[in-house]
Amino acid sequence: MNYRSTRSTDGVSVSAAQAIKTGLAPDGGLFMPEQIPSLSEKEVLSLCKMSYPERAATVLSKYLTDYTYDELYEDASAAYSADRFLGGAAPIRPVDENVTALELWHGPTAAFKDMALQIMPRLLSRALVKTGEKRTAYILVATSGDTGKAALEGYKDIPQIKIKVFYPVDGVSKVQKLQMVSQTGNNVDVCAIRGNFDDAQTGVKNIFADRTMAERLAERNTFLSSANSINWGRLAPQIVYYVSAYCDMINAGRISYGDKLDICVPTGNFGNIFAALLAKRMGLPLGKLICASNKNNVLTDFLRTGVYNRNRAFYTTISPSMDILISSNLERLLYVTLGAEKTAAYMRSLNTDGKYALSNDELALIQKDFVGYCADEEKTAQAIRLAYEKHGYLCDSHTAVGYSCAQQYLADQKGEITPIILASTASPYKFAADVYLALTGKHSSDGLTALEDLTALTKVEIPMPLADMKNRTVRFNAVVDPDEMPDTVLAFAAD
Repeated sequence: MNYRSTRSTDGVSVSAAQAIKTGLAPDGGLFMPEQIPSLSEKEVLSLCKMSYPERAATVLSKYLTDYTYDELYEDASAAYSADRFLGGAAPIRPVDENVTALELWHGPTAAFKDMALQIMPRLLSRALVKTGEKRTAYILVATSGDTGKAALEGYKDIPQIKIKVFYPVDGVSKVQKLQMVSQTGNNVDVCAIRGNFDDAQTGVKNIFADRTMAERLAERNTFLSSANSINWGRLAPQIVYYVSAYCDMINAGRISYGDKLDICVPTGNFGNIFAALLAKRMGLPLGKLICASNKNNVLTDFLRTGVYNRNRAFYTTISPSMDILISSNLERLLYVTLGAEKTAAYMRSLNTDGKYALSNDELALIQKDFVGYCADEEKTAQAIRLAYEKHGYLCDSHTAVGYSCAQQYLADQKGEITPIILASTASPYKFAADVYLALTGKHSSDGLTALEDLTALTKVEIPMPLADMKNRTVRFNAVVDPDEMPDTVLAFAAD
């Protein structure tokens, strides 16, 4: 199976390995498969009997057809091993009578990004070999918190690869920041920017689009690639855990094949929920996809009105990984719904005017699958308390946004309720200060003390990846303005 740009109508396509290697298409679009493969009832029931690595290899083999099943199984087995995912890869756990959490945060950095970023570096390494690439792959990452650490951990000390992460200096939690700036590895670099996530993401995209930058890196035998969800190698593994959750619900006796599941995903960049759409398009019996936003509710407005407008106030919230106004993967939704020509036109409008508006018919097509809800700071804190005090489920602030939106959605339903799978995206200890405040109304002395305060309050154990936070050594202190990002990229390339 080959891949095309979401903005291209010229018929030019590349292999999966080439798409993963380059990350972004030359015209600035995102790579998508030429067709979405199918997943039959027989295949789903067969997957129910498999381990998570076997499920991953089976689903990915439908998309990455220039990789063998054995290669994918080897990579998945290493990525999702028991020593990396101590609580298992993507287990499900009931929250209440209607909502089941899909816990995606049991990996080495305690966030859902591990589910893709533990296997993606292995896919990229194979892609370099498959494409005969001899240059160094230079991974550029803009992060709102979790992607940065997960990418750094996944790519550290991998031959033929360098990785540099940019994060907003005041836009991540203290735990997230310390995880990144203390990262080990000889091929990693971390830099804060004065600005928000959108500034970081725009800066990275501009560097990718800069031909002079590409030429200067080529002189150093280096080329750019991405670990953000704009890279297909990052997004494809996310499809797997929705398929896996459906299988586990069958195995638990909560559904039979053919029963619908609604999916609720707290999201800012739209990649995590778009992966659920792909699982649905493959034939998995999913119902509504509930897009949960925080106070930065640009996606909620879009899904309700058809108008995407990033010209609005930006809020720093207690769910910082969702503090995003430019949702890159929404481009993929436009592409699979409206085609490349309209997608390219809307992306031009977004770049020039900061907004675009769908027709009523176009919006109706998207609303067949999606519904949008949002939760402000008060509702997020209320959801943290509700989940813990009523149901004994301790969740982080991002999962709480999703739980609040799931409750709002359920309140709007009439008739029989469809079970909801809620993507639980991070350990509560990654945002312990805000979770502790929501539960007690009291502030911890700092972001690290909050871990101890929260475990003393709830008796929920701190995950091992976060248990030694106070003992970590800071390696990276740089803070730059967005317009200085290209210089720092070149400087690290020269090291």
